[in-house]
Amino acid sequence: MLQSKKNVNEILANPHNDDKVIAACSLFGCLDITGRNFSGEGVVQAIANMHNRGNGLGGGFGVYGLYPEHKDHYAFHIMYTSRDVKAETDVFLEEHFDIIEDEEIPTKHHHPITNPPLLWRYFVLPRTEPQFHDNHVVEKVMTINKESKGAYVFSSGKNMGVFKGVGYPEDIARFFRLDDYKGYLWTAHGRFPTNTPGWWGGAHPFNLLDWTVVHNGEISSYGINRRYLETRGYPCTLQTDTEVMAYAVDLLMRRHRLPIETACKVFAPPFWSQIDQMSQEEQNLYRTIRQVYPSLLMNGPFTVIIARHGEMLGLTDRIRLRPLTAATRGNLLYLSSEEAAIRLISPDLDRVWTPNGGEPVIGKVGTQARAQPAEGPYTEVRRK
Repeated sequence: MLQSKKNVNEILANPHNDDKVIAACSLFGCLDITGRNFSGEGVVQAIANMHNRGNGLGGGFGVYGLYPEHKDHYAFHIMYTSRDVKAETDVFLEEHFDIIEDEEIPTKHHHPITNPPLLWRYFVLPRTEPQFHDNHVVEKVMTINKESKGAYVFSSGKNMGVFKGVGYPEDIARFFRLDDYKGYLWTAHGRFPTNTPGWWGGAHPFNLLDWTVVHNGEISSYGINRRYLETRGYPCTLQTDTEVMAYAVDLLMRRHRLPIETACKVFAPPFWSQIDQMSQEEQNLYRTIRQVYPSLLMNGPFTVIIARHGEMLGLTDRIRLRPLTAATRGNLLYLSSEEAAIRLISPDLDRVWTPNGGEPVIGKVGTQARAQPAEGPYTEVRRK
């Protein structure tokens, strides 16, 4: 009986018996543009509704606004393979940061989650001048992730946190007791690893400072993206293509100060044939983008949800080879791999649409004052 059930599940998950099912992975995001914190119960239900898009080798969540009592401190979430590694890493952290508070991340036993690493969180302040804090954090996070033999910083922003591991996302949520937290922006991911191993650090979201990225697809330009980013101080050590997207958004938007709309055109620029049809001013802009940042064009099929404090962005590759649905209801913006997941928790939507390939959907906290009647409160929704 059990064997028959297993076979049925395998057939349903992979009906054509493909060696790889590269269309999978589930993404979900929800932003309240008023900045009101809410429970993640609906987000967990939505991502669980896309259970069959993953295979239990990775699930995770990004939550913004969950540590208001430490809103001025960087919150490090670190996974360790042993307490000896933790002791070594503690010495490094005490050398470079003032540790305000630290504790083991609360979890509870949940049968499908096995052999978790030691999970610890620290609230810290860098021992540098305030204007150098972000660079200091990035440098030290990269040092730990590159040089430690058993420590991995998987969350490093302020008043936000990433919770992830090996398992289905709904099991990861129970393991990390996410019903204890509230946030105004949630992202979620169910993983189906293809070319890279399923391990705790390889689950999504990927994070640096307050940037998080969840991703479905394959970035076939990973090699050139990685080489470019490593020359800019971002060693890629996490065995997956998604990390280049997290580092690229930090480079373009924090260090190079590009607007989020321009950064999207670096990742998924118009085709040359489309640029030729644009006004001279637009041609100059897009030709410049493609000439300055050719190594950060993300080739291959992908959909990503990128978040930082106050913003959530959904973007697909230029010809939309991976799914993305956007919807609004009241003050909430939803992004999802499947419309059914949104309607499960919000049956009556004000608006639902499929974004064009390469055209970002961007929700920002506090955008109602700049609302455009034709597009609703999300002023950065672009359509041709």
